[in-house]
Amino acid sequence: MSSGDTSTQELETAIRSAYAAGTPEAREAVRAEVDTVIARLDSGALRVAEPRDGDWVVHDWVKQAILLYFPLRQMEVIEVGGLEFHDKIPLKKNFAQAGVRVVPHALCRYGAHLERGVVMMPSYVNIGAYVGSGTMVDTWATVGSCAQIGRDVHLSGGVGIGGVLEPLQAAPVIVEDGAFVGSRCIVVEGVRVEKEAVLGAGVVLTASTPIIDVRDPERVVHRGRVPTRSVVIPGTQPRTFPAGTFGVPCALIIGQRKESTDRKTSLNDALREHAVAV
Repeated sequence: MSSGDTSTQELETAIRSAYAAGTPEAREAVRAEVDTVIARLDSGALRVAEPRDGDWVVHDWVKQAILLYFPLRQMEVIEVGGLEFHDKIPLKKNFAQAGVRVVPHALCRYGAHLERGVVMMPSYVNIGAYVGSGTMVDTWATVGSCAQIGRDVHLSGGVGIGGVLEPLQAAPVIVEDGAFVGSRCIVVEGVRVEKEAVLGAGVVLTASTPIIDVRDPERVVHRGRVPTRSVVIPGTQPRTFPAGTFGVPCALIIGQRKESTDRKTSLNDALREHAVAV
């Protein structure tokens, strides 16, 4: 059976075994299987994480395959016109055939998948990532390894979407369909931005960042998850240390996009109503 005919279950079994062994010989023995996994990630036939029954399932063995891929590759010179790179992972190609717009000097590594209709301004998408159709990856935005970006998302200029390969059980950053991520936002450590949420400029979200809903007299605190259609801005809250009381970062949910209007209209309304910078 050729590697192209190998079932997903067979690939998973081989990858898990080689990763657990942790030896060069074990890695070499599954070279074809590793190459098949990366090719399927590149084509979108496999994903590091996928939605299922209202939640997300992370396939840790696919991350194992990516980690096995690096030591199996040799450093090589990659020439693109007059530009030269020196790396182990080739660059993604065939954007015209895929229906993807890629503006110089945008870069996407092989092993990441861009659905038809994605637009990459000068930006970067790393191996294992998945970017849905109609999404704009704006200038100097970065999509880290294994991050999952939904359809019709806007990642504004300078946005940093964190990557994750280890620990294996860690979830990647997930930005769901229709979300808007404002300029210079940072989203890392497996934070999940749910459908049609709006992050104002400069919001920083880690797994431990308090995301505080301040719309009612009694606060509601979320961590690691921005609820659907929430409008979020940067904030601070006081915390006492031995040296005194200081403001520490948090994020504030100050509103919600309305279901009664389409995405574009509701986004504009939300930004005007709450004076959210983007």
